[in-house]
Amino acid sequence: MHLRLVQRILGLIITVFGLTMLPPVIVGVYYGDGDVAAFLATASVLSLFGVLLWYPVRQVDRDIRLRDGFLIVALFWALLGLGGALPFLLGTNREISFTDAVFESVAGVTTTNASVLLGLDHLPHALLWYRQQLQWLGGMGVIVLAVALFPILGIGGMQLYKGDTPGSVKDEKLTPRITETARTLSGIYLLITVACGIAYASAGMSMFDAIAHAFSTVSTGGFSTHDGGLAAFHSAAIESVAMVFMFLGGVNFALHFLAWRRRDSGIYLSDPQFRGYLVLTVFLIALVSFWLYHSGVYSSPVEALRNGAFAAISMQSTTGFVGAPFSAWPSMLPVLLLLVTFVGGCAGSTGGGMKVIRWQLVLKQAQRELMRLVHPNAAMAVKFGDKPVAGRVLAAITGFFAMYLVIFGVLMLLMMAAGTDQITAWSAIASCINNAGPGLGSVAMTYAHLPEAAKWVALVAMLIGRLEVFTVAVLFMPAFWRH
Repeated sequence: MHLRLVQRILGLIITVFGLTMLPPVIVGVYYGDGDVAAFLATASVLSLFGVLLWYPVRQVDRDIRLRDGFLIVALFWALLGLGGALPFLLGTNREISFTDAVFESVAGVTTTNASVLLGLDHLPHALLWYRQQLQWLGGMGVIVLAVALFPILGIGGMQLYKGDTPGSVKDEKLTPRITETARTLSGIYLLITVACGIAYASAGMSMFDAIAHAFSTVSTGGFSTHDGGLAAFHSAAIESVAMVFMFLGGVNFALHFLAWRRRDSGIYLSDPQFRGYLVLTVFLIALVSFWLYHSGVYSSPVEALRNGAFAAISMQSTTGFVGAPFSAWPSMLPVLLLLVTFVGGCAGSTGGGMKVIRWQLVLKQAQRELMRLVHPNAAMAVKFGDKPVAGRVLAAITGFFAMYLVIFGVLMLLMMAAGTDQITAWSAIASCINNAGPGLGSVAMTYAHLPEAAKWVALVAMLIGRLEVFTVAVLFMPAFWRH
């Protein structure tokens, strides 16, 4: 393992992250309502720390190896979570604990709508912008890692990536070089964000709110600048914009790239993962809307459809925007909406969860095993689209599911041991590990009232979920650290 290379790359990342404190400074100066000094201090501290890390090893020039990559990815998110807590701690006119500051920061960079801050309507504009910006930067990092770096590290496997993008681009990683891939995807991400902001502004939001909510919508993060979230606007038009862009945020950004480059929207329907994502979303909208109307929560079918569709898309994409409080809905609906976060968005999207493609393949594998009971001597391959899936990929997915569920169970027990009830513990871990946010019980609207130890458990769940489980788990293997 090349620790000096890891140090150089992390130094550069932290330095660049320090520079991202400048936009909140501009916002703070424009609105003149505080926290400018906190962001300037954070920019100085992070940039200085990054340079001190980078400078001694600035001439190290090696290729990133597999183990280097795992360590860089894990430390990347952990350090951003810690460094991102500084503006919350250094801000004036409010008291926030170290735990809450780190929690809010990690929720931001992992694009999880699990907030501990109360009174958002009264916070400085600079801090509100910063929270939204954290999620947008976290979403961009997710896209670049998922499509450009994760396949090389073997997280999910290049085979999954190849099966996830149609046409001749499969063996090209979108563009020949990772840097070009990252640049291209970032450009598509920015274009969709701009479109979302314009749509929000056209629907009646102020320019500040439009940009801020575009950040958290396209990143499927779910943070808002208001305590009531999008429901505070009381606008069906704004909710419609949110539904469109939440759904797009849960789509593989490689497909957005291909559709843009070829000027062909048919690219989407040619992808089996997108079709699965679309079918599941439509089915969930229909089921939730019907149940809301049938159970009398809404007397109007239109109102039931509006609220049902919003909740369904929000939780399916793991954005976590809350319109009507679904935790108070009757029967199976609250649990159903949490369970669907385990599926989440497509691979290569900003959405969390286990990803649609993994569920599709594990279900196909289960179907094959059932067929083998009837025809034990038949040779049957698992196919994704028209391509057979290698046994190694299927084995990796099986291992991923097993690891995911084991870690979920352990974290849930730790959450209960930290002093939470069973419903709160189950829903909090389910929502955090899937990077959604809203839960049941005492975390239905905010995580502020959790015991401090429980917040750290939820924080770890967010990081593990965002890093696709294996990235964190492999660091605890003794073999990983052996030369």
